[in-house]
Amino acid sequence: MSFFLDPEVAMSSKLMEVIYMFIGFMVIYTAVKNLRDEENPNRLGTFTFWCILGILLAFGNWLPPVASGVLVLVMCVPAILHKVKKGKTNAPHKADTQAAFAAIGMKIFIPALSIGVFAVGAALTTNVLGFSALNGVAIGVFVAAVFLMILNKKNTPALLLHDSERMLSTVGPLSMLPMLLACLGAVFTAAGVGDVVASLVERIIPAGNVNLGIIVYALGMMLFTMIMGNAFAAITVMTVGIGGPFVLAYGANPTVIGMLALTCGFCGTLCTPMAANFNTVPVALLDMKKQFGVIKNQLPTAVIMIVVQIIMMIALK
Repeated sequence: MSFFLDPEVAMSSKLMEVIYMFIGFMVIYTAVKNLRDEENPNRLGTFTFWCILGILLAFGNWLPPVASGVLVLVMCVPAILHKVKKGKTNAPHKADTQAAFAAIGMKIFIPALSIGVFAVGAALTTNVLGFSALNGVAIGVFVAAVFLMILNKKNTPALLLHDSERMLSTVGPLSMLPMLLACLGAVFTAAGVGDVVASLVERIIPAGNVNLGIIVYALGMMLFTMIMGNAFAAITVMTVGIGGPFVLAYGANPTVIGMLALTCGFCGTLCTPMAANFNTVPVALLDMKKQFGVIKNQLPTAVIMIVVQIIMMIALK
């Protein structure tokens, strides 16, 4: 279908197809490696999960929707039954990481910074170069890998592939949670959840009371983000259900309200395990003893910030 799109959009879409194929092959490598790993306690379940996920990422654009749906259901079975395990990781020793940092120093931040630079650059030059911000992130990752190999000759492509597999195996099925949550907002909007929310809220907020509408909108953004794990997904539903009819309809500045509403959602991100990439993945990667340790430390900041955001929305509306 990308042949019928605007040329710039088509180029961006085609590039993402290539990137997703690359990611899919890397995930399939994770599946094969775990299948051959005799130290993995559930090789078959682990292989099934990662192999199907890899096939969906690499070839999902060409699979019939029904086939993709069936594969997703099969993929979820070993994850639900806790049959997706981590095998032998060969993680570097602390002495090795300290020696590597001593040799590289603060240059280690160059690869990480390059991802942001390329993402912003692509977003600012979309009309000129035809790349989207998402393209920029992907390109930035490849550039970061090149920088890593330049900074340390031990960082060969094989080592980077191995470490990518190690991270995926460590995080496990939680790695696909951001993808599922990103789809959830569109599903909720299409299902009319925003209209249902609007019908419920109109019984609480008197018509024309913008300040009360802002408070409900902000708290709704925070709570819905906690449920969905993604502020970008929550804002579509909350804006249709509350922001539009009870705040923006009475003359509030849409730029100010929209921007601050999103940061209200981010307050919810700090408080939920559903925000896997922020609050659950670090627990797995750092082998933290307390499963909700990250969230507990973020709660005070979230409470303070939601109050600040509400005050700013009311003052600047």
